[in-house]
Amino acid sequence: MRSYVRQVALADFASAVVAAITAVGIRFGEHPNDRYLLLSLSLPMLWMIAVRVFGGYERRFLGTGSDEFRRVLNAGLSLTGALALISYAVNNELSRIYLVIGMQVTIVLDLMVRLVLRKRLHKLRARGKCMSTVVAIGHEPAVSQLISELRREPHHGLQVVAACLAGESHLTEVAGVPVVGDLDDAASVVRNLHAGTVAVLSCPEIDGIKLRTLAWELEKTGTDLCVAPSLIDVAGPRTTVRPTAGLTLLHVDHPQLSGPRQVVKDLFDRFVAALALLALSPLMLTIALAIRLSDDGPALFTQMRVGKGGQPFKIYKFRTMVVDAEARLAEIRQANEFDSVLFKIRKDPRVTALGTRLRKWSLDELPQLINVFRGEMSLVGPRPALPDEAELYADHVRRRLVVKPGLTGMWQVSGRSDLSWDESVRLDLRYVENWSFALDLQIIWKTLPVILRGSGAY
Repeated sequence: MRSYVRQVALADFASAVVAAITAVGIRFGEHPNDRYLLLSLSLPMLWMIAVRVFGGYERRFLGTGSDEFRRVLNAGLSLTGALALISYAVNNELSRIYLVIGMQVTIVLDLMVRLVLRKRLHKLRARGKCMSTVVAIGHEPAVSQLISELRREPHHGLQVVAACLAGESHLTEVAGVPVVGDLDDAASVVRNLHAGTVAVLSCPEIDGIKLRTLAWELEKTGTDLCVAPSLIDVAGPRTTVRPTAGLTLLHVDHPQLSGPRQVVKDLFDRFVAALALLALSPLMLTIALAIRLSDDGPALFTQMRVGKGGQPFKIYKFRTMVVDAEARLAEIRQANEFDSVLFKIRKDPRVTALGTRLRKWSLDELPQLINVFRGEMSLVGPRPALPDEAELYADHVRRRLVVKPGLTGMWQVSGRSDLSWDESVRLDLRYVENWSFALDLQIIWKTLPVILRGSGAY
């Protein structure tokens, strides 16, 4: 990871150099004065200092999430304001053209280069390289869930190499990871394994005193400490620390499921759906014609699904199965590879050859843009459920029906059909509880690469 940090720093320096040369060339041509030459020579170092101040080189923010890019953007805006303020204070006004061009090129170029570096890092992590070793502490179910999640999403750069289980346990391994002790052994295990991170999962046996003692031990070795209380899974972004009467309390805001922001979401969904239908109409007509010619059956498949508030609606998809697929369901139901709620098999004999290709790249989902335009679905949301599936929902699972189902969602960018039912529910509930317009845009951004890879679709 140290080499990656050096690459990022070099990218920051190079971006500022290119930006300074560009700004000087556009503003002054071939004859810049000495003051701007000196400023241009100083800009790369000033830029790296600003990024450092705003935490742009902290390893926990590199390679995953939007915090890295947000910190670079904040550094750029702050440095721009600082240069303008200093120029005004010393009565030595800078050229606005130079300042705007220099800083904008620096920010944009740096963000682009960091994105390229991030993609390379993700490829390395997918091969098991550039990973930070983790010791997981907690009960067996929570440890097992953490291991499976990190294996499914290796781009986070965390690999569980050992587990310390709470309570009485005779297990020797959890999900293929060796169990090397209990809560009291955590500090010595970290020292022996030279682990980079300790993940403390929701565990009533770990009180404030034990956690504080563990933190002191980890401080000696510089090991990162991560604490994951169960509340964070459903309300992470909505929690803030609220000191009260000497206690540290977490204040949980209610999710924003109505009001102006939801109106903006609805307008955005309908507008994008209308544009997409116009732009993709030639492709959709071609697909419909190909389906009709393949077996003389209908091009569209309609089915009742459960929408917001449990209201039924008719969903539209391109037909990917034989015409009598519904009638043949009873014949293959015993081959279900999931639990009793979902029905999925990887090689469904009812799927046509053309349907297999359409499913791989999610082209069969395009007619759902009609549902989005009509307001029955959203671009982003939980997976649309069948009525018989919704009838089997537990009380907490029905929470996913308080928003519109989505054309894509966290389930789409996290594994698609490879996810288990429990994982799908957890992701859908996380989306409902933590919805924001920025989260929608992030999921839409991640959807296209997932579709192009064609993984998890059947």
